[in-house]
Amino acid sequence: MPKKRSESNPIHLQFKPQLTPKEMLELGVFGGLYFSDKPKEFPRQWFTKAKLSPDGKRHKELNYFGVNASQPLSVWKAKGWIHPQDPRGWFQWYCRYYLGRRTDDDERQIKRWLAMRRHLSQIKNNCRAKDLLCRPRQRQALLHWAYDSKKM
Repeated sequence: MPKKRSESNPIHLQFKPQLTPKEMLELGVFGGLYFSDKPKEFPRQWFTKAKLSPDGKRHKELNYFGVNASQPLSVWKAKGWIHPQDPRGWFQWYCRYYLGRRTDDDERQIKRWLAMRRHLSQIKNNCRAKDLLCRPRQRQALLHWAYDSKKM
């Protein structure tokens, strides 16, 4: 059984996703492939307006920005990003964290989330405000990490 971590841990205080898992699924993430099987451990309402793959394949047109910004699961595994407790990766971890689960992997996952901020800076420094056509792949990748670049 994973042990609980205190919310007073400074790393947890830095973790402030801009989107909920439900919002992410409704906007369109991971080409509709992630959770296309609608796992029963997550609230049914997360899937009512979710953009999900109808055939178990990735469809970039289901992504909010209409581009593919994902690497295959084989790459995730090769880089050591996948741990046994969350075999689907970061988003599965985030969904479980959002629902209250705390584990020894929280710090690693939050640090990975924090590292994505560099992409926010690149968009700010290279795109006009609210120009959603600027750097769509980077914007989609941020969306996969619960950052909402639509407001930038």
